[in-house]
Amino acid sequence: MTECRNTVVRLLSAATLVAAITIPGLYLLGAPEDTTWPSYRGPGLDGISSQTGLLKTWPEAGPKVLWKTPLGDGYSGITIAGKHVYTMYSTADGEFVACFNVADGVELWRVRLDDNRPDQFGDGPRSTPTLDGDTVYALGARGILMAVKADTGATIWSKDLKAEFNAQVPRWGVSTSPLVEGDLVLVDAGGKPDGSLVALDKKTGATRWKAYSDKPGYSTPLPVDIQGVRQILFFTGSSLVSVTPVDGKVLWSVPWKTSYHINAAMPVLVAPDKVFVSSSYDKGAAVYQIKKNGDTWSTAEVWKSNVMKNHFNSSILHDGYLYGFDDKTLKCINALTGEESWGHRGFAKGSLLLADGHLLVFSEEGLLALVEATPSAYKEKARAQILEGRTWTMPSLADGTLYLRNQKEMVALDITG
Repeated sequence: MTECRNTVVRLLSAATLVAAITIPGLYLLGAPEDTTWPSYRGPGLDGISSQTGLLKTWPEAGPKVLWKTPLGDGYSGITIAGKHVYTMYSTADGEFVACFNVADGVELWRVRLDDNRPDQFGDGPRSTPTLDGDTVYALGARGILMAVKADTGATIWSKDLKAEFNAQVPRWGVSTSPLVEGDLVLVDAGGKPDGSLVALDKKTGATRWKAYSDKPGYSTPLPVDIQGVRQILFFTGSSLVSVTPVDGKVLWSVPWKTSYHINAAMPVLVAPDKVFVSSSYDKGAAVYQIKKNGDTWSTAEVWKSNVMKNHFNSSILHDGYLYGFDDKTLKCINALTGEESWGHRGFAKGSLLLADGHLLVFSEEGLLALVEATPSAYKEKARAQILEGRTWTMPSLADGTLYLRNQKEMVALDITG
């Protein structure tokens, strides 16, 4: 096994250092954002990369393929730091978190979490491993949460959320990804009673607090600062709820009932004090303004409509506009009004990330497109068929390399030329 290298050391200004400290799940303090993708939806959990200098057009076959490597089943996302790439998959032998060499895609180690979880929409894990320092946090489809050494895969601690918190496994498997916030790991466990939201000591796995009562959602918790207060947004089975990271105290909540409790897309902070939320099954979307008067919190609806219905992949905010999938239509809408700027079909229920002023759009069936992130019109710059079969996992980007997967293989693409 090769040792994880230290990320390139650079001199940081005080402002940059502060930013590095507050980025959730940052792999190493001071690591440039564009060289790591440490958590679901990237360094800021918002689907945005700071990478620049990317290709603005591709040959017909697409960007250069650096390597492909076989995988098992699952929809787990891909996280990257230094020389290593991490994801999860399952085989007949069980459910695994695994580490691969960033240079050639060779698997370096894998650790078994649980038995494989079969599902009519695809077997295997749904959660994305989270990187923090020298530790990888992985959550299995049946609720086994494990912390392992990033360089070797050696187990640090393991926790069965079902046994510990009477956690419920959602109908289509545990999909939330672990959030590292300070010295805590937070998850939407769906435990009962009063164990929906759980905070564990990231070094030992010991329970630090548990709070709230609701069915589990499928979304990953989001840390935000609103009205000068640090808080964690959980999109549970039937509500959007904000709690303090220190003790789990509920600050405010909004009822949000969706068919089958499928609240899956992550909320989006519309700074400084608004939150966008969206679900499918004809539920739609809304923006809420968060207010504080003394110690009392309240919410006010800014707009609500069916203009955007995110199913399982989340929207991205850029220059005041939200880009995301309204079921099978890629749309651009005004974040403050909900007014639609444009819509484009052809990607089915795809996913996307934002980098260098462009959207990297990955269709449900392996088509990759480069689209200018502008509200003026849908402006496609390039497209290529990269993978086949069901591709519900969103892309990941680090150090000029784009990582994609389906349920059989993972591919790395050079998008810097």
